[in-house]
Amino acid sequence: YGDHRDLHTFPTRRSSDLKEQDVLKSLVEFDEGSCYLGEVALISYDSPIKNTGILFYNTLFDENASCHLALGDAYPMNVKGGTEMTDEELAAAGANKSMTHVDFMFGSRQMHIEGICQDGSTVTVFDHGNFAF
Repeated sequence: YGDHRDLHTFPTRRSSDLKEQDVLKSLVEFDEGSCYLGEVALISYDSPIKNTGILFYNTLFDENASCHLALGDAYPMNVKGGTEMTDEELAAAGANKSMTHVDFMFGSRQMHIEGICQDGSTVTVFDHGNFAF
């Protein structure tokens, strides 16, 4: 995993003095896998969690209110058969390994996503912020 630095410790400056790019730099340099994508989650704009209008202050709930990408560790449960795989098998399947996993939320009612098929054709996955199928 490389250098095991604490993301909450900034030796030469107080955390309140850091700029956004400094925080992102500390994240992507945290360890060997922290600069790689660990998760992509597509969540409908009209998700049940979002529609409650409640901010739960609990990532396990709040992350399901919006689409998100995560840098860092990939969860084995998101790889078919991943919970039964060794670290080596997960790596061979393309799962990223890191000591960190940080979500970045995105999405809106206007979001439109198209997937590109092997033959080059496109298929609409999201339209108006929600799954198209």
